Amino acid sequence: MKKHPHGFNLASLNLTIRSLFTGYLLVIGIGLAVAGGQILLTHGMADGKFGLSIDDIVYSYYGDRESSKLENKLHGSMQDKAPRVVRQAIIKWVREGADEQQWQESIQEKFAQNCIKCHGVIPGLPDFNTLAGVLPVAHIDQGASISSLTRVSHIHLFGIAFIFFFVGLIFSLTVGINSWLKTLMITMPFAFLMIDVMSWWLTKIHPSFAWLTIIAGVGYTIASAYMWITSIIQMWWYPYKGKYSNENPWFN
Repeated sequence: MKKHPHGFNLASLNLTIRSLFTGYLLVIGIGLAVAGGQILLTHGMADGKFGLSIDDIVYSYYGDRESSKLENKLHGSMQDKAPRVVRQAIIKWVREGADEQQWQESIQEKFAQNCIKCHGVIPGLPDFNTLAGVLPVAHIDQGASISSLTRVSHIHLFGIAFIFFFVGLIFSLTVGINSWLKTLMITMPFAFLMIDVMSWWLTKIHPSFAWLTIIAGVGYTIASAYMWITSIIQMWWYPYKGKYSNENPWFN
């Protein structure tokens, strides 16, 4: 049996397997793009301005120790969820001490009209049906809580590691790339993922670690994009299509 000079590789796979790998990469690519957009609309609005910045990372994890989380959200990612006059009234109420009587007289109704369709229905979000549910986010903003960091950390480590594993597995079948570069590209996303998650906890302690979050995000984005593009090109536009015996269903 005549063997391909590079052995088992993407260019030699039959149409069925290449379509399987391509479908996975396309869905993952779209998913990562949507995730990036979601980050811009949540963390990226923490400082009230569109676009991810160091201040956004600091406000999200360390908090704004001169303001409340509720006020920061109303200036940032929740800005479009209530009219300006409503937001100003809530912020004024928070700054004046979140008085219980004022809550009962007017503020509770504003939350009922603008907030509880999510905050009071969706699990994991603060329940704004009661004053007790609002007060924790009406106090000085301490950033992400330990419980939320723990929850998000384990979801990212488990979920995104699976994505990087399968993208790396497909990329490992490429040819014409130095082994050191291939190894570097495959391991980079995992390393930067750990740095990314670690940076959230470190930023919670001190805001100067926020830079690590930006560096990690850029690092695994570059590595993942390189693997994604290279794999797609070699499956469909690689100049040499090696042939194996028809007895092996993986190959042409």
